[in-house]
Amino acid sequence: MERRQLEYFIAVVEHGGFTAAAAALHVAQPSLSHAIRTLERECGGKLFHRLAQGVCLTPAGEALVRPARQVLRDLSTASSLVREVLGLSGGRLDIVSQTTLSVDPLADMLGRFHRAHPKVSVRVVDPERGPAVAQMVAAGECELGLVDASVPTADLSGIDLPEQEMHVVLPADHPHPAGDTITSRQLAALELIVTPPGTETRAAVDDVCTALGVAPRVAVETAHRAMIVPLVLSGVGAAVLPASMARDAALRGARMLSHRPRLLRHGRLVWRSGQLSPAAEAFVNLASEPARDGRTQWV
Repeated sequence: MERRQLEYFIAVVEHGGFTAAAAALHVAQPSLSHAIRTLERECGGKLFHRLAQGVCLTPAGEALVRPARQVLRDLSTASSLVREVLGLSGGRLDIVSQTTLSVDPLADMLGRFHRAHPKVSVRVVDPERGPAVAQMVAAGECELGLVDASVPTADLSGIDLPEQEMHVVLPADHPHPAGDTITSRQLAALELIVTPPGTETRAAVDDVCTALGVAPRVAVETAHRAMIVPLVLSGVGAAVLPASMARDAALRGARMLSHRPRLLRHGRLVWRSGQLSPAAEAFVNLASEPARDGRTQWV
């Protein structure tokens, strides 16, 4: 079984067919098809059902996906380790992160990482829900993951990141009393713009309302986070956002309020046990630097 065969196999899985996979890999389709047939002979059975509109995995193919991804990840790590020993720079780092954690704290972390390692290429993947982050890391699709601390990650190694405060943003002309704070009961009475259940900011809203025994008053539910601040500014409702997003909204004319008691949430940086690539190890070291002042905890 060769690396090239596994790369071709994963490409067909991810692109849903031989033609699209060959185009993505910049190889001739007959070469790709031959490599897959050879892999199937070596595995002792069909890996794909060939359909008119593409392909789908057989049970044998489904069983191969996760180990194939991990083998490719391990080979990439081994190559990176050799390059590091030889004094070569570069490499690639794949991170999967929930959206709100991508904004804060990941954006700042990547800024510091890029300044320290400017030749490392970084890819950030952004699934909608936290459990998908843990699943993608466990499956070897990405080496590192940022996930809300409430998401189970028992099979992964990781560190807890410093707490991040979330704020409430309102339209500029909202009749909320003057001041820069808002209580839980006042928040629960607002018309709210929320993300779907299972997302981090929605969990913050749901936790507040559940503690009061009420349901949130949802004006708009959207998975498109780019819509949230424009919806607030247009007067549709209020929203709960991470501090950096709330500050950006305030610069655009929204009112930014601090919840009392403070709404605090924190994420975790997770990875599979075993050898990390040099780029991933450097990122983990950077993320754990706050441990020097007691704010980050190894788990």
